[in-house]
Amino acid sequence: MKLIINAVLIGVVALLAWSLWTSIQAPIQFKEQLDKRKIAVIDKLMKNREAQELYREITGEYARSYDTLKDVLTNGEFKIVSVFGDPDDPNNPTPITYDTTRIPAKDSVLKKLELASLDGIDVIPYGNGAKFNIWADTVTYQRTKVFVCEVGTVYNKFMGEFADPKYKKYDNRYEPDATIKFGDKSKPTLAGNWE
Repeated sequence: MKLIINAVLIGVVALLAWSLWTSIQAPIQFKEQLDKRKIAVIDKLMKNREAQELYREITGEYARSYDTLKDVLTNGEFKIVSVFGDPDDPNNPTPITYDTTRIPAKDSVLKKLELASLDGIDVIPYGNGAKFNIWADTVTYQRTKVFVCEVGTVYNKFMGEFADPKYKKYDNRYEPDATIKFGDKSKPTLAGNWE
């Protein structure tokens, strides 16, 4: 009888030890995964922001779709205008001349973005193939028509098993349905909401 009681007590102690270990590991794992995944998503969003800026240099506006963004950054050209003479000098005796040089965008874009290709620029890290939402248009801001864009996703698209709201107990600021993005649909900014 004494042997059975000891075996039951050892089993209960083992169960309590395992329960304690898992309760300590859960918040640690959540924090590690949140940090790792968020950093990867922010890095990709920053590359998207640079891609939108380069697209705007070529076209004068922001891309409304990833197909358009990839096409222009692959096949488009940057224009570099050189001015010879001083247009601000009213006493300049020589005529002012302009020289326009066109440079293919692809090589410059890939080098600046530190990418081998633009394939996958729209794919969310840890998102199982899910893609970022992209939006661009013009809006009236302070009585002026301006180009605006917004690119982002929600946390639950890349947090995997940690997308459950129960993990809010480990970080009261964590909201799985919150958006992580850059840009704004109502004003001309490319700031990220993580900055």
